Amino acid sequence: MAMDKIDFAKAQMIAKAKGLQPGRVKGTEGVQFTKGDNERLTVISWEEFEEALEQRKLGIYESGGWMKIMKA
Repeated sequence: MAMDKIDFAKAQMIAKAKGLQPGRVKGTEGVQFTKGDNERLTVISWEEFEEALEQRKLGIYESGGWMKIMKA
């Protein structure tokens, strides 16, 4: 199944429906979605998350309810 790039608002809606929050990998610039129970990740604001994606030229892709962050 192909991954389709989705806009930030749709990704945020999907994430919230799945109980996911935006997170930053501690000690790196990496970002990913988290349920908030991973000690390697720090939960950040949606604004910080969106800014990090833009700065690193990353996009959010979705297929069948699964989301993945990749180079845009």
